[in-house]
Amino acid sequence: MPDMSLLPVTERTRHRRLREQGSTDRRDLEDILRAGVICHLGVMVDGYPMVVPTVYGLTGDTLYLHGSVASRSLVSAPQATICVTVTHVDGLVLARSVFEHAVNYRSAMIYGTPRLVTEREEKLAGLRSLTEHIVPGQWDYARRPNKKELAQTSLLALCLDEASVKIRRGPPDDGDSPDAALPVWAGVLPLAAAWQAPVPDPVLPAGIPLPPHIASLANRPAGMRVGS
Repeated sequence: MPDMSLLPVTERTRHRRLREQGSTDRRDLEDILRAGVICHLGVMVDGYPMVVPTVYGLTGDTLYLHGSVASRSLVSAPQATICVTVTHVDGLVLARSVFEHAVNYRSAMIYGTPRLVTEREEKLAGLRSLTEHIVPGQWDYARRPNKKELAQTSLLALCLDEASVKIRRGPPDDGDSPDAALPVWAGVLPLAAAWQAPVPDPVLPAGIPLPPHIASLANRPAGMRVGS
C-alpha cells in the first residue's frame, strides 16, 4: 500500500538537479500552497506557451484556480496538461564568489489536466475555499456571488497527485572551500513580507468599522493565516 504522506515520483516530478533540495513530503507541498496567494498557470494556447498569474484555493487534495470565462488560458486548460507553480523567496544567499550565490526559497510545481467545475454547489465551495485562502472570514462577511456572477466565472479543479517540491535553506555553500579565506562578507539577506495597515475605500461611508478578521491580518507576516 503506498505511503499517502509521500508524493509519488513521476518522470515529470523526478528531481534531476540539486536533489538535496527536493522533497517528496506531502506536508511540504501543502505548507507551500497554504502560504501563497498567487500561483502561475502555464498552459499551451493556440500552440504557444502562456503563463498567467491567478489566485487559488485549496481543499483537501484539490487546487481550485479562478478566472473569467473569457480567459483564453482557462478555456484551453481543461483540454491539456498544465503546470501550476507557487514560489516563495525567503532570502538571498550571498557567497564569497558570484558563482556560489543562491536564493533560499520554497517552490512547488503541480502537473495535471484540470477539469472545469460546472456544478453549482462545487463551484460555490471552490470559490469559498479560494476566498478563505486569501482572507479567512471574508466569505461569510462579504456578499457572495449571484447567479450572473457565477456564470461569468470559470473555476478549474486540479488534483495534487503529481507535484514536485524543492526547498533551499541555510548559508552559502562555499564556507569550506578555498574562497572561505577571501576577505569577503558572506551570509544570508532574509526577505520577509508582511500585510500593512488596511486602507479604507475613499467612498466608504462613515461608521462602517473594520471587521476583526481583516484587522487581525494587519502587520502579520504574509502567508501566516489567522490562528497560526
